[in-house]
Amino acid sequence: MMEATVYEQFFRVVRENSSKTALVYLGRRFKYSELKEIIETVASSLYRLGLSKGDKALLYLPNCPQWIIIWLALQRLGVIAVPISPIYTAADLLYMVNDSESKAIFCLDTNFNYVAEILPEVKVSFVVVTNLADLLPMWKRFIGWAFDKIPSASSYKKERKENIIPFNELLKTSSSKLPPYQVESQDFLEMLYTGGTTGLPKGIPYTHRLFLESLWDQRSMSAPYIPRGSDRVLQGGALFHILGQAVGLGALLSGDTLVLLPRVNLDALMYHIQREHILTFFGVPTLYRMILEHDRFPYYNLKSLKYCFCGGDVLPQDIAERWKKEVGVPIYQGYGTTETCGGVSLTPMGEEAPPGSAGRILPRWRVKLVDPDTLEPVSGEGELLVSSEHMVKEYYKKPEETAKCFIELDGRLWYRTRDIVRIDEKGWLYYIERSVDVIKHKGYRVAASEVEKVLQEHPAVMAACVIGIPDEKVGERIKAFVVLKEDVKGISAYELIKWCRERLASYKVPHYIEFRDMLPKSKVGKILRRELRRDEISKLGKK
Repeated sequence: MMEATVYEQFFRVVRENSSKTALVYLGRRFKYSELKEIIETVASSLYRLGLSKGDKALLYLPNCPQWIIIWLALQRLGVIAVPISPIYTAADLLYMVNDSESKAIFCLDTNFNYVAEILPEVKVSFVVVTNLADLLPMWKRFIGWAFDKIPSASSYKKERKENIIPFNELLKTSSSKLPPYQVESQDFLEMLYTGGTTGLPKGIPYTHRLFLESLWDQRSMSAPYIPRGSDRVLQGGALFHILGQAVGLGALLSGDTLVLLPRVNLDALMYHIQREHILTFFGVPTLYRMILEHDRFPYYNLKSLKYCFCGGDVLPQDIAERWKKEVGVPIYQGYGTTETCGGVSLTPMGEEAPPGSAGRILPRWRVKLVDPDTLEPVSGEGELLVSSEHMVKEYYKKPEETAKCFIELDGRLWYRTRDIVRIDEKGWLYYIERSVDVIKHKGYRVAASEVEKVLQEHPAVMAACVIGIPDEKVGERIKAFVVLKEDVKGISAYELIKWCRERLASYKVPHYIEFRDMLPKSKVGKILRRELRRDEISKLGKK
């Protein structure tokens, strides 16, 4: 079993795998001993800059070695990491920095302009800025710059102030200046954000114990066939997402080798699978579909793959069948949420899951199926409630949201997933339907309420309702139904979409807008989102 805290586990892995390759990034290989030395040097610099146990620091970075190094350096200090998507806009960033009370921000030079925009409105002590090539050898950086392959931002260079620090400056402090390690298993190690029913994202804090349990469960699925310490994993998911962390950080904390790509490029992805003889790969259903439909897919050798995992959305049966036929291995599925810190159900490697299932309930979880309106127990299909000894117990500073989603029943605390599922007598979970308040687009979870809130802030809009429409290529597309104020004329869908683009991350912007005179409502005045979605699905069936 893993150690009590993340850094204790990492220290043990380094001790046992000192000379082994931990990370591979654009051709550069980091041994475990080298990685630990860099991490502790960075941790020492951050301590000198004022970060200490209990502080929070926001990671506004894509997948790169700096993400891993900074995240583990924060763990060494007992600082709570707050990873967020690097494509968030200034509005998202401002909210999350203030809500989390982060003391520092780590960002790329290419998204520093958003950080600079919000600095007058936040209370951060310093900002660390990096470039995707910062840890590559000088000759590789030179070639990248010469052929314009390395994105960079001139705006950052104009903002060189005392509290704006280049990442490479953190590598100049002696690692011997670290404080004593005083972190315990019940301490929080990070906080992830997910959509809120009120339109505002909610912070979800994880303890070391819960996080390590989740990573242990995930790695246990393939361990009988790929022993810990022998895996080669390609990071197909974002590190700011719990599923990406379960696979990627789980690999590092098991002594495996992790291969990172700065962004999803299908040719680069398949090339690295072939070149690095990758054994484990994780992706959302959309990514598997994109690989299979890529023109050059037949020219790459992916036969090294042994364990392919899928989460974040329902995997279409045709994709599962095509992948097994073309690549020769099945795609193993799982079900979980950000609130559960990853998997509630997973499929062990080597087991043939019943058709349509999303894994078997893990032993550490208790589950209950209830009527979503009355919370009375039901048989067959029902809303899934989950409970475990070390589960998340609340949202950060959101008592109203906490009361809606974390409830006491039968003397236990349960989390309401808002998902309708069926569980058979052997513990296999079958996903039936998700809450229509959450839209799954390209593996991202989009809170309908957040998009509605932005639309309703437009001076011409009286009411809005947002739904997801099934789409085999991207999971769901976002459609908004809008009622304009009576005296408004000449407002177009284009104008409202532009309004949303200026205020939302790109993946949250509606693809379609339909104007209506009124929206369907229940007797108590609640908009019938489910009815609108049902009508749209029926239209698809008639085409």
